[in-house]
Amino acid sequence: MKKNNQNKRHVYWNPYFGGFLLGILILFTFYITGRGLGASGAMKSGVVTIVDTVAPTHAENSAYYSKFISDEKSPMNTWLVFEALGVLIGAFISGGLAGRISWRVQHSPKITSKRRLAFALGGGILFGLGAQIARGCTSGAALSGMAVLSTGGFITMLAIFGSAFAFAYFFRKNWI
Repeated sequence: MKKNNQNKRHVYWNPYFGGFLLGILILFTFYITGRGLGASGAMKSGVVTIVDTVAPTHAENSAYYSKFISDEKSPMNTWLVFEALGVLIGAFISGGLAGRISWRVQHSPKITSKRRLAFALGGGILFGLGAQIARGCTSGAALSGMAVLSTGGFITMLAIFGSAFAFAYFFRKNWI
């Protein structure tokens, strides 16, 4: 993770090497915990906790929220929350060690920062909704599913990459 001073661009890890490390991490996680990775469950726990704090009566009467509320255990007391916090803390440590922590928006010279942020927000919202509908995010449904040779995991991964490939043609001017 060196900084190339000639053209002021950041040099990133090879994505294939990163994918290899992620695969090893998923297998290691299954070996140690008996479960795969996932992040959307942490967001769900956060939303349930906020709704229960702000409107406890609504949360108790809701068919969805009430499933996750218990007097004995907080929705935040789950391994997914600790995993997501670890990812955030690790990202800040990695970014700090590489000298990459700063406020900036990376985008193509063909679009504005505002448009890039709007696309990122829209994509994040759609991906979050998809994760709820699919009952898991990319890491939980696809990667962990594929690690245990689940047919659903392979279908999910094909759908994610297939739709990304199909939509890339229409949105490519935003990145190149």
